[in-house]
Amino acid sequence: MARREYKFLKHVKRRGFNVCDWNWGHARGFSSGFLVDKGSSSRGVLVIPKVASDIRNHSTSVEGHVNKKGFESIYIQGGLNPSVIEKIETESDAAKEGKEETSSNRVEINGSKVNTNFFEGLNESTTPKVVEREVSKIEKEAWQLLRSTIVNYCGNPVGTVAANDPADRQPLNYDQVFIRDFVPSALAFLLNGEMEIVKNFLLHTLQLQSWEKTVDCYSPGQGLMPASFKVKTVPLDGSDGGFEEVLDPDFGESAIGRVAPVDSGLWWIILLRAYGKITGDYALQERVDVQTGIRLGLNLCLSDGFDMFPTLLVTDGSCMIDRRMGIHGHPLEIQALFYSALRCAREMLIVNDGTKNLVAAINNRLSALSFHIREYYWVDMRKINEIYRYNTEEYSTDAVNKFNIYPDQIPSWLVDWIPEEGGYLIGNLQPAHMDFRFFTLGNLWAIVTSLGTSKQNEGILNLIEARWDDLMGHMPLKICYPALEYEEWRIITGSDPKNTPWSYHNGGSWPTLLWQFTLACIKMGKPELARKAVALAETRLSMDQWPEYYDTRSGRFIGKQSRLFQTWTISGFLTSKMLLENPDKASLLFLEEDYELLEICVCALSKTGRKKCSRFAARSQIHV
Repeated sequence: MARREYKFLKHVKRRGFNVCDWNWGHARGFSSGFLVDKGSSSRGVLVIPKVASDIRNHSTSVEGHVNKKGFESIYIQGGLNPSVIEKIETESDAAKEGKEETSSNRVEINGSKVNTNFFEGLNESTTPKVVEREVSKIEKEAWQLLRSTIVNYCGNPVGTVAANDPADRQPLNYDQVFIRDFVPSALAFLLNGEMEIVKNFLLHTLQLQSWEKTVDCYSPGQGLMPASFKVKTVPLDGSDGGFEEVLDPDFGESAIGRVAPVDSGLWWIILLRAYGKITGDYALQERVDVQTGIRLGLNLCLSDGFDMFPTLLVTDGSCMIDRRMGIHGHPLEIQALFYSALRCAREMLIVNDGTKNLVAAINNRLSALSFHIREYYWVDMRKINEIYRYNTEEYSTDAVNKFNIYPDQIPSWLVDWIPEEGGYLIGNLQPAHMDFRFFTLGNLWAIVTSLGTSKQNEGILNLIEARWDDLMGHMPLKICYPALEYEEWRIITGSDPKNTPWSYHNGGSWPTLLWQFTLACIKMGKPELARKAVALAETRLSMDQWPEYYDTRSGRFIGKQSRLFQTWTISGFLTSKMLLENPDKASLLFLEEDYELLEICVCALSKTGRKKCSRFAARSQIHV
């Protein structure tokens, strides 16, 4: 490569990603530089280095299972790999087919077209005939507001801003495109037959992966996805008055607490699978750069560390709850998303000699993770009674109280709150600590992805139904229950003035959780619960100008610092309505129980006898 080209690319990297064509990719190596061979094509082609790893056998980490030819080497001396070029050039065929629409299945709403034919593309022999329904006034308003949040980059839509309140003079970072926030927007567009914006988003965020942003001279791991990005206009080098657009990602170096997002890369993998399932455009998943992006994300999550548990160890502020709330350690939300991303990635990975060991590592981790969560995070009346009678200081491998939990940790509110029929997955588990708070997102996503057993999934919905006033109130849904109050709030949150009791992340009500609740209810055959929740929200959202969250124990007040016209509130509502209209499309987003995972156990690979697995002793308590 000419020296001047290399310098240009390094300059692009430092300043911001500014190549408008998403077919252009940057090197995904473990070095700090780019290498792109332009050849005779007008587009650059990804340069993927070989990755070698030689870690011990039987690990559930990616390093222990990816051999020396794990990643294809696409840059070939003297030219490009023809098979790779063909794969990149031909993948657009499916995309073109997905864009074909007929005017008969769209209605005009305030200058925008909304798809009312949700059944298109499904099996005609089993699909009922389409009955066009009249779109309600609030849905028309929601679609108009959602389209007003679209962000364009080089003339193409690439995402939606977090909030778009015209009266907000200090948008802070709400004018950025957040990966987690865009997921319900993406689903709304996909269910409406609009794939371009989602495809652009997936590919552009992929190109931002692995940047080396730093906090005080320290760089996060390769494979990290940004929390958000912003389209900026900057002066064009060597041009008198010219400007260009660049994508400026935030990996946490500008966030509250300077915490890198753990959930962004997990949501990206989950959305990638959803895109393929809904559109049928599986060519996107098969692109070499996309396959490599999946592997880099898995490499970051599956690497060996000091932890003895199969769960991901993370700090406070690394997910939707992005402030100090005492969720550091192994929060349920991250574990549910981790489990989902692993299963989605396993489904999308192209299996060959370079990936078969990676797939084996994923299977081992999935098996261990599902067992760990089902056995140790689940609480119902039977389990609480068991904990109440725990012995402590048990050192042997036969210990019942494996994490040295003290019975006095059972909070007084829980005794009368948990119903006789039902239960839930606790918020966190660490040595000598169980966080008994109910975290909604983790429990709902455990249902959607079959992280919990079928009996546990039913129990979670039973608990929500039994404690409807507490978790739904006047506005669904509580992000967690109960709130931290008094001295507990002061110690755990650091006297956070935004996370005061029953506000924001500390027991606030978040309408965006509606779409995940809807998915969980449809999967468990209880769509009436979702309809009840959506109808409850529908009475207030438009009148209250689509707030980010609500305050008070019952969710009666608009959040004291809540942004109005919050995009994922709007898109969460629209997605919920469309999922209820078409449960067949909703089923494409589920992950059913994988019975083979119950039989996989890495302990069986040990020949030393030092490992004594409790899985078989506990299997009688796990109901599939």
